[in-house]
Amino acid sequence: MRILVSGGAGFIGSHTCVELLNQGYDVTLFDDFSNSSEEVVSKIKEITGKDLKCFKCDMKDKKALEKVFKKDKYDALIHFAGYKAVGESVAKPLMYYENNLFGSVNLFELCKKYEVNKIIFSSSATVYGLSENMPLKEDAPLSVTNPYGRTKLIIEGILEDMAKAEKQFSIVVLRYFNPIGAHESGLIGEDPNGIPNNLMPRLLDVVRGKAGCLMVYGGDYPTPDGTGVRDYIHVTDLAEGHICALRYAFSGFTGIDAFNLGCGRGVSVLELINTFEKVNNVKINYKIVDRRPGDVAENYADVSKAKSILGFTAEKTVEDMCRDSYRFCMKKENMK
Repeated sequence: MRILVSGGAGFIGSHTCVELLNQGYDVTLFDDFSNSSEEVVSKIKEITGKDLKCFKCDMKDKKALEKVFKKDKYDALIHFAGYKAVGESVAKPLMYYENNLFGSVNLFELCKKYEVNKIIFSSSATVYGLSENMPLKEDAPLSVTNPYGRTKLIIEGILEDMAKAEKQFSIVVLRYFNPIGAHESGLIGEDPNGIPNNLMPRLLDVVRGKAGCLMVYGGDYPTPDGTGVRDYIHVTDLAEGHICALRYAFSGFTGIDAFNLGCGRGVSVLELINTFEKVNNVKINYKIVDRRPGDVAENYADVSKAKSILGFTAEKTVEDMCRDSYRFCMKKENMK
């Protein structure tokens, strides 16, 4: 079975390509490498001992994108490609709308033209907005607080309209919570260009000396230790979730369905820092500062739907996430 993976050199895309290859799928990825490295492709091959096809392509360029579709007959698309930094989306909303929306429409039009009728879409828990009713279920009201989240919600809407109009499609929307960790080999992991937005990359910047102190935003939330609580999931577990979603798409299901992918429990910022320090025998310099506007006290998933329908349960612990993130960080530093 041949799978086309958009944004396949990115953090989640690369780990999913590894899992696909390990489970016997034929993989073709394309990426514009604007927030990833072409070296990742060779590392995927090194980890798996298997080959995959790779194209450098911007999904906004429909003519170039169509050449990818003409190369092979694909059985499914896993769509990761898109800009993903919340802060940047606020500063440059038009760039996000142009890339994430126009690029996705190009991709979906070509899926229809070339009969790629199984689509797995990389969405986000940001589509739940500032909901304070925990845990979050898939039928919770949807809203957004930034342009990045709005692009995810709009694309979900586009796919829903597609599924109604084109009855041949089987579309699975995966709403991620907070992916962290890295492959156990230490060869691939999260390595964002520019200033990182998420907690683990910011923590790792302190470890590698790129930042002197980790800013913890908010110490007065109504949580056990006063810091924000989030649902973290190991990226390799998340990759396995995509395999489960593929199986579901090929099970005879048609239409569209959405699933939360998380661990189903909250971990506070201080709990994550303390765990990281303990398992890696390092000290993290941090400072508690004012809350960021728009942050909620808690955000974690109800994962019962993914378990019952997809057969997916996250297996790795917070200790695993911290240990693997640190291994990737140190390996990358040692290779410089």
